[in-house]
Amino acid sequence: MSEELERTLEARYQRSFGRLAGYLPKHRPAVDAWLGRLRTTLAGRPAPHASPSPSVAALALLIERDGIVRMYVTEMINQVPPKHKTIENIPELLAALNHIVQTAPLYNRNPADQVFFPVSALFTYMMMTPAGEAAFRLPPFNDALRAILQEWCGFLDSPQSRYVLHEGPEGWLSQPAYQQNQLFQFVIPDPAAPHGGFASFNAYFHREIKPGLRPVSAPDDRKVIVSANDGTVVTIARDVQPQANFWLKGQPYSLLNMLAGSPFTERFFGGDVFQSFLSGADYHRWHAPIEGTVRSAEVVDGLMFSNAESAGFDPTAATYSQQYGASVNTRGLVFIESPDPAIGMVCVMPIGITEISSVRITVQKDQVVRKGDEIGRFSYGGSSMCLVFQKGAIDRFTVPENSSGNVDDGPPIFVNAEIARTR
Repeated sequence: MSEELERTLEARYQRSFGRLAGYLPKHRPAVDAWLGRLRTTLAGRPAPHASPSPSVAALALLIERDGIVRMYVTEMINQVPPKHKTIENIPELLAALNHIVQTAPLYNRNPADQVFFPVSALFTYMMMTPAGEAAFRLPPFNDALRAILQEWCGFLDSPQSRYVLHEGPEGWLSQPAYQQNQLFQFVIPDPAAPHGGFASFNAYFHREIKPGLRPVSAPDDRKVIVSANDGTVVTIARDVQPQANFWLKGQPYSLLNMLAGSPFTERFFGGDVFQSFLSGADYHRWHAPIEGTVRSAEVVDGLMFSNAESAGFDPTAATYSQQYGASVNTRGLVFIESPDPAIGMVCVMPIGITEISSVRITVQKDQVVRKGDEIGRFSYGGSSMCLVFQKGAIDRFTVPENSSGNVDDGPPIFVNAEIARTR
């Protein structure tokens, strides 16, 4: 590999959101080391056809029968530079995915070496290739990957995934993990029990916050809008037009795309968008930013591993492409109508990124919610959240904007804390 190509790969990796936010290791050689360990593990395992998972078997059948998918998948594997090639062919790719859907992520106490998102790591270099950019936009391939992620999420929901919840060096209850994930803020069901009393890895991931740590700001004052989640500010946009794109680091937004053709879409023309990011260590349940009645609650399936080409290369499989993801990624749409006509309707839009194939809404149409009530949660991973407001509803946002342009450098926000005031 030429020195120039290696420098290009390194520059792209270092500016990627995944590297900055902790989805992938701070140092790219750690990705290569993880891929090398994966290859060693797979060498000692039977081929996937010996004990295939249902979703991987379905992907294998798709690749066999769909010539276009087979061509792009083959080419994205072949186009990976030899120095960074771990997967040599389609059977090896299937074997790797088959292994991943039956394992839970291990904790690594060294932040520079943490690889908590195995599918993103597996696809890191494939996403660099021209064929990879095309493959991950193919609807049949995307649907097959969604099924794989959903099967993996099912494993992480099961008691079998608890084997990583322990106090050993690679355990999520170890002292370093306790500090990094601020477990002192969260409810541990039974600290003396095996696995901390958690029923599964996902139960650990979307653990509850301790009572009193996230009080609702001005619970009886409708003029105070609160954050739906913990995280950091990505961007605040005012007077958003239906088809006009607005940009941050080359990322486009469009209300028509974001709201997926909802009958309520026109009510938000000229309104405001508040977007935030949740890291893997953040509280991953979301709460109502206002009181009101749920007029609609649904999950819209979208892309998981596609990036915005306008933003440049994204080796973390779309985590950097936050604004692009708001338009095309799997996302929830929860429309809450306030009894105060000055506020009108607010759309709460949780967005799944890469491994986060599960956006779980826990409220239903016509349900009345109070400000601060829990309305849903993400399963394993980091994620993004958009709040969309009607034109004229917001007088001012009361949290600082993200002036850096980098997602990881945004001001912190906390669920149920004030973020805006109405007129």
